[in-house]
Amino acid sequence: MRILFISSNRIGDAVITCGVLDHLIRSDADCRITIACGPAAEGVFARMPNRERTIIVTKHPNGVHWLRLWREVVFTSWDLVVDMRGSLLAFLVPTRRRAVRRRVPGRMFEQYAATLRITPAPLPVVWTGPADRASAAALLPSGRPVIGFGATANWAPKVWPADRFAALFRKLAGGPLPDAVPAIFAGPGEAERHMAEPLLEALPGAIDLCGSLTLPEAAACIQRCALYVGNDSGLMHLAAASGAPTIGLCGTTIDRAAEMAPAGPRAAWALADGASMESLSVEAAYVACMRMLDTTATRQPAELSEGQPA
Repeated sequence: MRILFISSNRIGDAVITCGVLDHLIRSDADCRITIACGPAAEGVFARMPNRERTIIVTKHPNGVHWLRLWREVVFTSWDLVVDMRGSLLAFLVPTRRRAVRRRVPGRMFEQYAATLRITPAPLPVVWTGPADRASAAALLPSGRPVIGFGATANWAPKVWPADRFAALFRKLAGGPLPDAVPAIFAGPGEAERHMAEPLLEALPGAIDLCGSLTLPEAAACIQRCALYVGNDSGLMHLAAASGAPTIGLCGTTIDRAAEMAPAGPRAAWALADGASMESLSVEAAYVACMRMLDTTATRQPAELSEGQPA
C-alpha cells in the first residue's frame, strides 16, 4: 500500500501525528509512506520505518507551495492519502481512499486519530537509530541522573524565566534526584541560542545541547533523562512522545492547555495560575515534577532497537 501523509510545518504538531503513522505501519508492514511536511519537521520522520520519501513543503505567498506539492504527487496512484492539514489537496490527487482532518473536540492526538477513525487514539511515538543512541550515550553521563531542560519556545511569552529553571534544578538535585546534572536543549539558530543563554549562565555545569543535535539525536538524549522539563514547544512534545518523564510548562497558552497537553506514557503539564509564564511558580513546577517522579519507576537509559518507538 502506498500512502501519502501530509503532516505539519511545526515540530510539535508533526510529532503528535506520529501515533497515527505508527498505527498505519503496524497495520501494514509492507506499506510505503511518503511524508509531506515543513522543513523544521523533517527530522521527526528521518528514522521512520517504511518511509519511502519526504517532500519538504516550504511556504510561499498565495499558496504556491500547495501547487508545487500537487505537482509532486499527482502522477502517483495512491492507495491512501491522509491530510492532517485539512487542505483540498487530498481531493485533487488520485487515490483509492482519502482521509482529511476536520477539527473535532478532544486532545490533539485524539483529533488526528479521529481523521482515520482509529480508536483508541494511539499516543505519539519517536523513532531513533543506533547512531542516535550512540551519540546520546557519548554526550550524557551514565552514572548520574540527567535532568533535561527545554528553555526555549517559538514565541518569547511562552518562555519561563531562566532563574526559575535554575531554582527548580537546585530543588530537584537537592531532593529526589541527588547528584543530578542538567542538560539544556534548544534548536538551531541564534534566536534559540539567545533564549537558552541565560539558563546556561545560571547553571555553569550544564551540558550544552543547544543547536547541536538532529531531532532523532535529541530524542535519544531525552530518552536517557530521568526527567525533562520544558516550555510549550516542539521539543517538549518530542520529549513526551519519547517516553521520558516529561513536565510541560504552560501559562501563556493556557487557553489551549487541555487540547495541547503533552501526549506520552509519562507526561503532564505544570499549569500557571494565570495567562502568563510569570504566574507559574517554581513550587508549582516542583510539585508537578514530584508527582511525576512518584509515579515513575526508576528508569535505566533507553535501549531501543532501530525504528522502535519509545
